[in-house]
Amino acid sequence: MTFFLEYILLGLSLAAPIGPINAAQMARGIRGGFWNAWLLGLGSMTADILYLLVVYLGTVHFLQTPFLKTLLWSFGCFVLLYTGFESLYNTNKTAAMHRNSLKEPVLKSFGTGFFLSLLNPLSIMFWIGIYGSVLAEAAQKFEPTQLIIYTSGILLGIFLWDLSMAVASSHFHRVLNNRALGFISVLSGLSLIGFGLYFGIEALKQLFL
Repeated sequence: MTFFLEYILLGLSLAAPIGPINAAQMARGIRGGFWNAWLLGLGSMTADILYLLVVYLGTVHFLQTPFLKTLLWSFGCFVLLYTGFESLYNTNKTAAMHRNSLKEPVLKSFGTGFFLSLLNPLSIMFWIGIYGSVLAEAAQKFEPTQLIIYTSGILLGIFLWDLSMAVASSHFHRVLNNRALGFISVLSGLSLIGFGLYFGIEALKQLFL
């Protein structure tokens, strides 16, 4: 149980740093409420599970080819810029109608989170570095069944963080005034655009350097 709790805390710490997913969740939460924010986080976690499986099955070398890295950086740039500009575009609607959630289709929220994480090369490097090292250490101590249980602890930590982000952002949606909601929406949008530009620069580096 102690080890399991440690892996839950690891999952929480992995999900907590500010990044594209947290920024997108905040924007979705203040615009559409809890369900849109939570489903975006759930979509992101689904992509994380795929990368965990890739690392676990030892096929990670496929993701490290220059062509695939360039492709991921490029598509990641597009998705982040699109999501960021969408957040900025909807700022006035968010502020003017914050008492009425601006819902979007469930599959769109889930898909946005999934592709934001899937097309993020930082996720690949992150899981290779973090989960790869955890796996290497844990494999020496535990049986395969125990490894799966402890890996589920990491995922549970990520799930709890996504849930807390969805609750927090939807709470902001209900209690903050128009100006504050507009400010958060702009900040989230600019953050996503910043990450998108960074991804674009990395894609150009892969192509020309």
